[in-house]
Amino acid sequence: MHRGSTTNGLIPALSNSIRNRSSHFAALNELCWSQYKAVQANLRGSGWPQDVENFSRFEPHNDTACGGEPFGLAIFSKAPLGSANRYALAADGSRETRKLLCAPLEARPKMRFCTTHITPSNEVINGQKVNERQLGEVLSRLETFHGNGDTVVIAGDFNAQPNYGRLNGWYSASLNHPNNANNQGAYRELDDTEPTCFGYGEKTQEAGDLGPCGDVKKVDLIFVRENRIVGSYTGDSLAIATSCGGPCSDHRILIGTVTVSITV
Repeated sequence: MHRGSTTNGLIPALSNSIRNRSSHFAALNELCWSQYKAVQANLRGSGWPQDVENFSRFEPHNDTACGGEPFGLAIFSKAPLGSANRYALAADGSRETRKLLCAPLEARPKMRFCTTHITPSNEVINGQKVNERQLGEVLSRLETFHGNGDTVVIAGDFNAQPNYGRLNGWYSASLNHPNNANNQGAYRELDDTEPTCFGYGEKTQEAGDLGPCGDVKKVDLIFVRENRIVGSYTGDSLAIATSCGGPCSDHRILIGTVTVSITV
């Protein structure tokens, strides 16, 4: 991300986005270690986390991709976190090892936040498209958490549009709309009630393939298991910040609000 820069405006843009929206959780993909530490320091210095020594986790996809330092994904939590779960996903033939990163709240260990960044590759490896295999691995982990009584929120870049068949096992069967049909899963995506493209949501990129409603595609998603959702929920895709000497990312900011039930 921005060749690992911590001085071009990216760090305050990221940190302000988390802080100014009173977020409980945040996930960042494609982050260098020094950028992670800079966001961590910015949030710590502003008093955003409840525990300044225990509010974030990082997991590398590659140990040296950022000029010799790790490159990967990160989660941040306003409340203190427990021990992280770190899972490697099926190899896609690249120099990255894609991961699933999760952590529970320290005081509410049955509440867990996760992030992942699924490969864009659809190469067939060992008899299956690798992106489908990775999605299946992540879903299996989430369902194991659910079976253990956990409530999970997962946010990340799934490199799949909501109406793609490889997400039919994710989206709840209760969502059946021309924009997103044939679903057989148990999860809702927090922007899937977006009125301009119901069942699909708003674009999360500014260029590329089109979705079913004629706008640019959505590949960034926030999923919660439907039977853990209490009441209504919302999601929104926000404009890319331009305070980094140009666009701060090639993805829009995705936010969501949901009330969930948690096992005590």
